[in-house]
Amino acid sequence: MIELTREDISINDIVSQMKRPEVGSIVIFLGTVRGIQKGDRIERMEIESYQEMAIKSMKKLRDIAIEKFGVIDISIVHRIGDLRPLDNIVLIAVSSTHRAEGFEACRWIIDELKKSVPIWKKEYTARGQRWVKEED
Repeated sequence: MIELTREDISINDIVSQMKRPEVGSIVIFLGTVRGIQKGDRIERMEIESYQEMAIKSMKKLRDIAIEKFGVIDISIVHRIGDLRPLDNIVLIAVSSTHRAEGFEACRWIIDELKKSVPIWKKEYTARGQRWVKEED
């Protein structure tokens, strides 16, 4: 599953879809909205994307990771819209025969997603607003 959504992410639904007889491991990364960043209390976060290109880029990352790490399946779900602290932002789930390749693929995907997928985050604090950089 590759998806951009304004709805919360159902971890259980995604895990259920990824279970198969050959799967021995499902590695999950769940990114959430921080309540504090750079010493400021985050009131909310706005996430925007170039949706058509973001979906295309996420599908490409999935295909590369399956080939590169030999995993069985990958789901990437990213939220867009107005979010609050503690809300889920992104879920990456990797199913594999063994855990090692699942962990490697999951880490590679989140790092590449932050670098290459056209999704932008803006934080709102009492002091104003600021765009989030990739390394944040």
